Amino acid sequence: MNYISTRGKIAPITFSEAVMMGLATDGGLLLPETLPRVDMTTVSGWKNLSYQRLAFEIIRLFADDLPGHVLEDLIERSYASFKHPQVTPITHRDGLYILELFHGPTFAFKDVALQLLGNLFELLLEKQDRTMNILGATSGDTGSAAIHGVRGKARINIFILHPDGRVSPIQKLQMTTVTDDNVFNIAIRGTFDDGQAIVKAIFNDLAFKENYHLGAINSINWARVLAQVVYYVYAWLKLHGRGHQSVDFSVPTGNFGDIFAGYVAKRLLPEGLLNRLILATNTNDILARFVSRGDYSKGPVSATISPSMDIQVASNFERYLYYLRDEDSTQVVRDMEQFTATGTLDLSSLADRVTADFASRAVSEEETLVTIREFYTGHQYLLDPHTAVGVCAGRQFRDAKRPMVCLATAHPAKFGEAVARAIGKSPELPPALADLREEDSRCVILDADAEQIKSYLMEHARS
Repeated sequence: MNYISTRGKIAPITFSEAVMMGLATDGGLLLPETLPRVDMTTVSGWKNLSYQRLAFEIIRLFADDLPGHVLEDLIERSYASFKHPQVTPITHRDGLYILELFHGPTFAFKDVALQLLGNLFELLLEKQDRTMNILGATSGDTGSAAIHGVRGKARINIFILHPDGRVSPIQKLQMTTVTDDNVFNIAIRGTFDDGQAIVKAIFNDLAFKENYHLGAINSINWARVLAQVVYYVYAWLKLHGRGHQSVDFSVPTGNFGDIFAGYVAKRLLPEGLLNRLILATNTNDILARFVSRGDYSKGPVSATISPSMDIQVASNFERYLYYLRDEDSTQVVRDMEQFTATGTLDLSSLADRVTADFASRAVSEEETLVTIREFYTGHQYLLDPHTAVGVCAGRQFRDAKRPMVCLATAHPAKFGEAVARAIGKSPELPPALADLREEDSRCVILDADAEQIKSYLMEHARS
């Protein structure tokens, strides 16, 4: 299995090389040269597998340069810290199936991918006798999950940018109270989109990237997407065991990474098993507008109670665009150059193809709060605001012929203020989160300026 860039200007590389490269050196995103597809016989053989074993069977299709016993050990270690034996269990509420993705060490779905990626980095760096400086931007959960994935690792320093004042108090504490010598938290005076643009600009400075051994943990890293493919297949297998052949998924997403993993899962499995992917967003609705009418155009970023989706430039969108453009990298380059120059991309001529892959719904603040309240009072189940966005959309698109699976992306205690607004009281904090208030914290505040971030990185980078 080789990997290529959406912009077509790199020679094919291995899975391990793709993990270490992160962002392609031509500015594009890395993808498998050919997406694998399995048959029904293979899928039937997966039905009784543990989550870890299923992860091995799926990931090895994409990572054939890693010996099987090495990959097995890597996966076992990555999910040993999860609090539920099924890793991503399913519960049934109000006619919906809730896929709980928050049982990892930082109580967010990002742990599923970033525990694996942290161990992958450690493995490959030791093998190559190299060091790495990880640079990433977060709208909340990626940062803490990435930090917990690599904290204390001997060959890695990690630098995480988050928008100052635009993450939840718990999200901030989860990052800034990790004071290991290899962890550097940077609050930028700006938005998540500003941070993401800074990271991309620094990675596109190829000489700087090489000199400072930069690595990527944002969902621009293919391994992030790959790890998330597994739980879509796992959920389908669980529901197939209950007599369902075809399944819909509702996915709260701002950066297009989680739902793109669903798209890969849909293409991996035999046709019809994963039916519809519902793209759920908050009032920052660039992705909903794209799906509903082909309008991919930036607007101002609005601060909401679901801050991890307060995004107007989705970094994984280019991966889907590559397939939408029939794998024509020349056209992808033209599209992305136009978007960079104008902030808008008219893809309305392709709307029929997009709506064959996705449906969409932008959910308001009031709808989010009402959904949290109704689910709590009517079904004794507490949703975080991001999950509530997905549940609200899932309710709208629910079809009696198929189960609707809603991805629960974070523990509600991570967004206590929003939950309190909805139900009149704060959620109970798990001990691991409650104890954060007593911990020392460390963070530096800098301008949203690439050169200032570069200077800070140069001062603290691992050589």
